[in-house]
Amino acid sequence: MTPGLFALVLGAAFLHAAWNAVVKVGASKIGAMLVVSLAEVAIGIGVVLSRPAVAPAAWPWIVAASCTHLAYKSFLTFAYERGDLSRVYPLARGAAPMLVALVGAFALPDAVAAHEYAGIGLLGTGILLMARGVFTSKEDRRLLPFALLSALATACYTLIDGLGARASGEAVGYVGWIFVGGGALYAATVLLWKGTAPLPRRARDWVLGAMGAAASYGAYGVSIWAMTLAPIAVVAALRETSILFAVLIGWLLFGERMDGPKWAAAGLIVAGVMLTRL
Repeated sequence: MTPGLFALVLGAAFLHAAWNAVVKVGASKIGAMLVVSLAEVAIGIGVVLSRPAVAPAAWPWIVAASCTHLAYKSFLTFAYERGDLSRVYPLARGAAPMLVALVGAFALPDAVAAHEYAGIGLLGTGILLMARGVFTSKEDRRLLPFALLSALATACYTLIDGLGARASGEAVGYVGWIFVGGGALYAATVLLWKGTAPLPRRARDWVLGAMGAAASYGAYGVSIWAMTLAPIAVVAALRETSILFAVLIGWLLFGERMDGPKWAAAGLIVAGVMLTRL
């Protein structure tokens, strides 16, 4: 991997953490995610109109992925309402590859290497340490199920997207449709549930939401593009440095409390993810 490509993948990792920070920074987490979702629809429509049509076989995957993205966004929003970015993000992001790796070890025919078992062990240790910090720091313990359910949804849509993009024959257009479907489903669900009350009244919140949606698409697009130029496993592992970016953003921008166990947990999660993906 060239230094320039290395820097771009790190940038993509930062963008992923940044759009989560946009949701966390809003006074209303549901409102912030609503604005991000509406902006995703606009971005997705622009992408879809500029690309060839996806294959008909991709539509069941698009519907399934859109529904799973709805679950992911909902659980993530509820988790951020109850916990810090530096606590929720590592749990939600780190537990997803552990779930995929565990499923692969017991339910799939793929062989699991020794370093992957080591990665699962590190991931589990880091996640347990991060979860334990919720109890010792007297934080809202209700963040834990929502963060872990978000991770489960992430693991599901990762598998769905991998199969759907292959069936589509047009990966970029497929991602555009996911943005349209997932964004529209979340927006419709919130508006039917709460009406227009969660919609922000300040222009600043709409600008931040649009920036968050652009960062989300940029993070995904750069990563997919990088995988065409460098080993997929290396790009996937490097992308997980987003966990450390989220911890740093929470500490430096939001003044979230950081102690030794929290740093150690984040480091173990990153190390575990990289081992499972290398």
